Amino acid sequence: MTALSAPRDRYNLVWIIFFILGLGTLLPWNFFMTATMYFTSRLRDPPPNATANGTAAVGDVRNVLESKFNNVMTLCAMVPLLLFTCLNSFIYQRISQKLRISGSLTVILVVFLLTAVLVKVQMEPLPFFTLTMIKIICINSFGAVLQGSLFGLAGMLPASYTTPIMSGQGLAGAFAAFSMICALASGSALQDSAFGYFITACVVILLAILSYLTLPKMEFFQYYMESGASRPPTDEENKMDLLKKETPAEKRPVVSLTDVDVKPAVSVFGIFKQIWLMALSVCLIFTITIGIFPAVTVEVKSSVADGGAWDKDYFIPVSCFLLFNLMDWAGRSLTAACMWPGKDSMWLPALVCLRVVFVLLFMLCNVQPRRYLPVLFEHDAWYIVFMILFSFSNGYLASLCMCFGPKKVAQHEAETAGAIMAFFLSLGLALGAALSFAFRAMI
Repeated sequence: MTALSAPRDRYNLVWIIFFILGLGTLLPWNFFMTATMYFTSRLRDPPPNATANGTAAVGDVRNVLESKFNNVMTLCAMVPLLLFTCLNSFIYQRISQKLRISGSLTVILVVFLLTAVLVKVQMEPLPFFTLTMIKIICINSFGAVLQGSLFGLAGMLPASYTTPIMSGQGLAGAFAAFSMICALASGSALQDSAFGYFITACVVILLAILSYLTLPKMEFFQYYMESGASRPPTDEENKMDLLKKETPAEKRPVVSLTDVDVKPAVSVFGIFKQIWLMALSVCLIFTITIGIFPAVTVEVKSSVADGGAWDKDYFIPVSCFLLFNLMDWAGRSLTAACMWPGKDSMWLPALVCLRVVFVLLFMLCNVQPRRYLPVLFEHDAWYIVFMILFSFSNGYLASLCMCFGPKKVAQHEAETAGAIMAFFLSLGLALGAALSFAFRAMI
């Protein structure tokens, strides 16, 4: 079977399934991250039947837990994400793909059902804080296995099938932020809004499970899974190679169509030497992003300090979470139509390095409280402009790196390359989480 006889993705169903799976990959973390108002309110407000003496006794604990919630939440999310992404690089050949993906989604679904139930259960601040962090560790541990497996799976398909994963991940944040804003706008109590919010997440994750179970039935997907290492490049990949300067043909691995059942040896270090620039680029992208979002950006106060609805309720949900995730989604989705700069262009790592300037720009916004740095960009408009550029560049450049990484190696090495790229993405998230403490302390 040749590339010319490869089946078509009828109605783009495989593309849509990968989009839904991408949505399910980051949806859990984004739902927890955008629900910080609910979590901090549980830490701040005393239980209904608490006595005055009891409230005073835990007051200091509440203040500490509330002030450190965002930083600790980010750290508890990103460190397990890194560790389990690394672990996935070793277990992906020992544990079946179906078990890794469907099992991870099932565990995440159970955690969200538990979170929805606990909305109705009154708890003291320290147990609630501890249990919340355990749930965050759990969903990001299994989310790491899910993400690494999914990018490895997409690496075996044409390059364009990494885009729906990245786009779905971008939409996950926008969907979570929009859901929270709708919950706030409903006028219902925060506790009731949070219950509906987490139930919505359960429905979406269940949809992702059902979508994955239908994937093996798709003829297009079956073709690429069965042909594996022996398939020739698709027409789309050939066109990309003609448009960009590639490795000389005599240096490329030669794959014989007669070696259908042969599984060439895969060297992780050898693959890394071919994709190290893409891997380090995606690592730096997310180090900068997570270093200041949300630990720094969520602390910015509106210049319209009148105690109204915008200042009190909507400024951070709209201009921080919703705007970031919408523009991040737009950046990720743009790679479906435009993939500039090319995978061998030095413009790509140069643009990645330029994003470091956003650290200083957000620090000089109206972050409160602050002790050291002055406020140079107090007006909301500055913050919104910075957020648009920051989030769009994050989505676009990260999607380019994740698309190009597996395509810089031979086809039989693509799944491993995808797993390596996912590891460095997670490494960037973990480094950013650690740096978030330093960035916030510098202000």
